[in-house]
Amino acid sequence: MNIYVGNVKYEMTGDQLKEMFSAYGEVSSARIISDRETGRSKGFGFVEMPNDSEALAAIEATNEKEIGGRTLKVNEARPREERPRRSPRDFN
Repeated sequence: MNIYVGNVKYEMTGDQLKEMFSAYGEVSSARIISDRETGRSKGFGFVEMPNDSEALAAIEATNEKEIGGRTLKVNEARPREERPRRSPRDFN
């Protein structure tokens, strides 16, 4: 199951996110999304857990939990919506 983790502190790393969710079961991947241009965290990430019951337990345990002064928003990730790519001409 792919899990969305929102409102994470900007300093959190993918390894820290993985460690937090590993307490609830196997984590196959964890990543923090960063801005392409600045490299700064966008304040959210995704965790992939192969076992759905462990993933649901992790969501239940971490949603609305305060970490680093911020209240996490955790739920099953929705499929990514395809957006048309913008070309440099679109910015003029």
